[in-house]
Amino acid sequence: MSLGPNASADDAAAVDQPRYSTNGHGPHVAEPANAGKQPPEVKIINAVQATLGAKPEVVRAARGMSHFGEHALGWIGIAAVGWLVDKPRRRQWAGVAVGAVGAHAASIVIKRVVRRPRPNDPSVQVNVSTPSKLSFPSSHATSTTAAAVLLGKLTGLPLPAVLVPPMLLSRVVLGVHYPSDVLAGSALGAASAAVVLAAERRLDSDRTR
Repeated sequence: MSLGPNASADDAAAVDQPRYSTNGHGPHVAEPANAGKQPPEVKIINAVQATLGAKPEVVRAARGMSHFGEHALGWIGIAAVGWLVDKPRRRQWAGVAVGAVGAHAASIVIKRVVRRPRPNDPSVQVNVSTPSKLSFPSSHATSTTAAAVLLGKLTGLPLPAVLVPPMLLSRVVLGVHYPSDVLAGSALGAASAAVVLAAERRLDSDRTR
């Protein structure tokens, strides 16, 4: 709202005050005027940040996951340890690293083609720094899903169900990705893992001939 030249200091202060309304149970802050115009995915981010993201320990954990998954380095480290200590299955541990790195690389290529910017709505709180301003798909979701699928296959544990949802949710909690970014990234990661598993089966088949 604009004020005329004769507006008083009290008038100016009133403009800066939040708008209140009553519903019979006391005053509450009214929603922003543009709340109904926000894209659905921004509303989802707002809802996640207002619930899970309102807990400091959740934000700290999400930041830790962000640092672990940056450039797939955490998954490369796990694969390297497995390669060192589990000599009979070194090829499979190498496959975990290849799958995670390949998935990450694929996501970067797609990002540079799509060039979707990260969430920048004023209502979204960004809780971690990022190496780029590009959003689609989420590289963290991509490499994590690929690594989880390959590690699950290697260990026999249900790792995709344990590892993937928290990583996907963490990117929304941190305000650096839209829900469609993490879902697309996860799909790409699963596809990357499938390529690695197919290559491993091909190698096994060639060895038995």
